[in-house]
Amino acid sequence: MKTNITLKNINKLAIPALISGVAEPILSLTDTAIIGNVDYNAAESLAAVGIVGTFISMLIWVLGQTRSAISSIVSQHVGANKLDHVKNLPAQAILIITSISILIIITTLPFSSEIFKLYKASGTILNYSVDYYNIRVFGFPFTLFTIAIFGTFRGLQNTYYPMIIAIIGTIVNIVLDFSFVYGIEGLINPMHIKGAAYASVIAQIIMALCSAYFLIKKTDISLRVTFPLNKEIKTFSIMILNLFVRTLALNATLYFATRFATSYGTEYIAAYTIAINLWFLGAFIIDGYASAGNILSGKLLGEKNYKKLVELSKLLIKCGIGVGIVLTVLGLISYNFVGPIFTKDPKVLEQFYNVFWIVLAMQPFCALAFIFDGMFKGMGKMKFLRNLLLLSTGLVFIPVLFLLDSYGLKLYAVFIALTIWIIARGFPLIIKFRQLFLSLSQKT
Repeated sequence: MKTNITLKNINKLAIPALISGVAEPILSLTDTAIIGNVDYNAAESLAAVGIVGTFISMLIWVLGQTRSAISSIVSQHVGANKLDHVKNLPAQAILIITSISILIIITTLPFSSEIFKLYKASGTILNYSVDYYNIRVFGFPFTLFTIAIFGTFRGLQNTYYPMIIAIIGTIVNIVLDFSFVYGIEGLINPMHIKGAAYASVIAQIIMALCSAYFLIKKTDISLRVTFPLNKEIKTFSIMILNLFVRTLALNATLYFATRFATSYGTEYIAAYTIAINLWFLGAFIIDGYASAGNILSGKLLGEKNYKKLVELSKLLIKCGIGVGIVLTVLGLISYNFVGPIFTKDPKVLEQFYNVFWIVLAMQPFCALAFIFDGMFKGMGKMKFLRNLLLLSTGLVFIPVLFLLDSYGLKLYAVFIALTIWIIARGFPLIIKFRQLFLSLSQKT
């Protein structure tokens, strides 16, 4: 069955993916808002959540690339009408990736203090960071399990069940966040920053259980690991290695951004935490359309339908820019109301509003970069994505950050460098896509 490229079909995939994708930044923003309003050491607590969040995001993004790899392989086999050839691949991939995650827990827990000292954390911020991480990290294997199943659903052209799972996890996390951080009189004592960590872990476990249920009940894919290894495990491993290197470059960007923000002082890292989480929220909203591009591009490549592939890219450019502009406008409309949601500290708010306009201005550029990033992942073009991110991080972001920092621009330096980095990531993808497929599309 050939794939039709219409806005209706794209939205059918994109909107549920958007809702499920927004779950992760909403969890982080919930932690940020609740922790930022505690009765004591609010700025220090907010800083700790930001630092730990950056490190955990690094771990998730490095190993969570299984979603893109599984989605790409499964969707291409769906397009080629050969799904039976890869039915045992997801279970094998999940076993590999969760085993690695357990190893990471074992190796990082004894050194959590040393890890966060690398982010320039010290004193109260360092103590809170260690407390938060030493609980939150136990949700890591469950998160990766869920991500891998989400990738399987994507490959099957289904974003509905991941949306349901994400909604359940988000609701559980928000309810538990309020209950554990602030406490419930007579039932639960306030747990401050540790409560936010426990809430996240429990939500991640529930999401993993829901993921397993829906995959087993709603698809023909089994979670039982069988041998020998699927013949596509080699392709999967190469994709993961390329994405692993790419994600190291991505996290080098976030590491330097967080490290510089922390070095400026408590109010700066607290403001950065709010701004970067709002940036992540925008990114994950746009990721709904990137997911549609990921899912459909893999299927169209499997069909060898290059004409439809080019049509898809053109339509997604329009969708992406439209969504980016809407996010910018919504941010401007709610501009003065956003900051106080997360903190009442006037020094933190001052630094946040110095850079929030940059976060809003970069949204259309983010849309183009993320959408074509998703398409290239769907087509399995991981090597090009790897090389592009290495170059844009090493030759664009880091030099620009150091240059602007030398002029004493502080958070301006961080977010201007991020904007230029996004542009350097996005436009080469569009150029490369046209080089690869424009001529092929004219022959089909």
